[in-house]
Amino acid sequence: MRKLILLLSIFFLLIFTTLTKNSTKNIEKQIYNTKENLRILEQKYEMVLLDFNYLSSPEKLMEYQARYFENELKEIDITNLKKLTVIGSEIQVKQFIDLKNEQ
Repeated sequence: MRKLILLLSIFFLLIFTTLTKNSTKNIEKQIYNTKENLRILEQKYEMVLLDFNYLSSPEKLMEYQARYFENELKEIDITNLKKLTVIGSEIQVKQFIDLKNEQ
């Protein structure tokens, strides 16, 4: 009887250990995949941030204007910009920047 209890105990411990190892292995795979995805996203973010900072600096924009557009671009007053909104078949025209609400 004692041998049977001992064998059953060992058997259950083996099964419990196997289940624990499998679940731990699955969790480790998920952690690894998440870290890899995060690493890839961080690299993309750094590249986009570098691209944004480099290409959108005022000096670079002026350089691109002089190099590629010459006299095709003109300065405009940003307060004169309008925003068109289509609602159904109606078109609404509003100020793009509402100076009254910003002050």
